[in-house]
Amino acid sequence: MSTTSSYANGTTAAPVVVASTTEDANAVEAVKSHHAQLAGALGVRVDRLVRLAGGGSDDATTTAARDDLVAFCATELLPHAAAEEGALYPVAAEDGRARLLVEAMIAEHRVLEGLVRDLRTTAGPVLAAAIGTGLRVLFETHLAKENDLILPLVAGDPSRSLSAALAGMHELLGPDAHDEQDHGPDAAGGCGCGGHDEADPVLDVRAVPHAIRHATVFGALGAVPRGGSLVLVAPHDPIPLLGQIEDREPGAFGVSYDERGPEAWRVRLTRVV
Repeated sequence: MSTTSSYANGTTAAPVVVASTTEDANAVEAVKSHHAQLAGALGVRVDRLVRLAGGGSDDATTTAARDDLVAFCATELLPHAAAEEGALYPVAAEDGRARLLVEAMIAEHRVLEGLVRDLRTTAGPVLAAAIGTGLRVLFETHLAKENDLILPLVAGDPSRSLSAALAGMHELLGPDAHDEQDHGPDAAGGCGCGGHDEADPVLDVRAVPHAIRHATVFGALGAVPRGGSLVLVAPHDPIPLLGQIEDREPGAFGVSYDERGPEAWRVRLTRVV
């Protein structure tokens, strides 16, 4: 039982959003980048849980992966959803064309909350993996609608200011990359779960739009605990990306190649600090 993280729409190009001001254009890019980081971080955690549940790992190991996923949802995903309802959605709903869409997006937030509650209380590893997979699929399609429908509607209207509505909203714009310190369970001393070979999540970026590809990887790497690995699948040797990773966190990751083309490059990134 395994899965591979991928971008929800399965395309390699993201729609271009035409904003009415430079400030709004910058806000759109910040939100979309944060979305990509959230999707990457969520995908890695779900993938780890699925691989552990399907690989026959002990209950304590799988429970630790589930608890890490629940904690991420409680501290990052659900606050992001709440911030949208407080800042972004009211601005979008001012346009009558978007009111039904906004209501549907809010209803999806309630479903996400329910899935997190179910994930927190479920006892079986297979059921937890199934709930986590459903949560990831819903969240990715939800983000795609925000990126492709809500953000263009707000940013393209000169009578409204997206940048002003989102000013200072950490939950929507994301933290500064260098302020991100949490790297998953037991970041100070390793996740303690063992069995990293079977649990190593896989992030296939070939289907991720190029504009948000690196942000997705950065978000995913933030979920890798010390001693854990992420297998990155790319359509070419990702040397520029590896350079950016080193610039962001010098010496944090060991790099090895599981496969070197010609159709795919599989790079194993192991957190050492």
